[in-house]
Amino acid sequence: MEKKLTPIKLDSYQPLREVVCETLRDAIRKGVLAPGERLMEIQLAEELGVSRTPVREAIRKLELEGYVIMMPRRGTYVANLSIRDVNEVFEIRTSLDSLASGLAAERITDEELEHLQRLLVSIGEYIEEGDMDKIVETDMEFHDLLYQASRNSRLVGIIFNLREQLTRFRSTSMSYPGRLEATHEEHCRIVEAIAKGDVKEAQAASEYHMEQAEHTLLASMEELKKKAAAKSGKQQ
Repeated sequence: MEKKLTPIKLDSYQPLREVVCETLRDAIRKGVLAPGERLMEIQLAEELGVSRTPVREAIRKLELEGYVIMMPRRGTYVANLSIRDVNEVFEIRTSLDSLASGLAAERITDEELEHLQRLLVSIGEYIEEGDMDKIVETDMEFHDLLYQASRNSRLVGIIFNLREQLTRFRSTSMSYPGRLEATHEEHCRIVEAIAKGDVKEAQAASEYHMEQAEHTLLASMEELKKKAAAKSGKQQ
């Protein structure tokens, strides 16, 4: 494994294992550590400038979150989602997001609705500027607020757990041609339905959004596979 990570600054207030975990999680999300790549504790510890213990603890946590797979006698690898994995996650996410949007249509406060609308404006501006980091960050904030408006903490917890399994593909998926603009339009429809208090319309808009997100993610994963195969062919 070539050197990809930079040493961690050891002045954080967080426990070292949490800092290491966040660093590795972020590297997986951004594709620095690619799906299927083997993770070597010793090398990761050397690159991050820490001992093996916090690396080992971080890897165990990332396994629970679905970011890595630990295979007996074979080692630890960055999880590589299959089409079936994506289908299963989205089957559940579509139902849960639909429920959350419907509940939000009934329970959202005026302040939350106004905040959602402001976030939509911000996302539109970031799309025009081409600022992908801000787009992804604000998109996450948008969904967090939407889920909060459902007033169902258990529902929110389940959605967050499932969302983590797909987060590392978010930037790739949103970079797919035309997806940013389409996502923004889909978000606007959801918020419009919620603003009207129309439960069924909010649910339908949310279901459509998740279906389109799934199609785009699968298409972007196929593109990544083709690029990886082409790269592998050139190296041979």
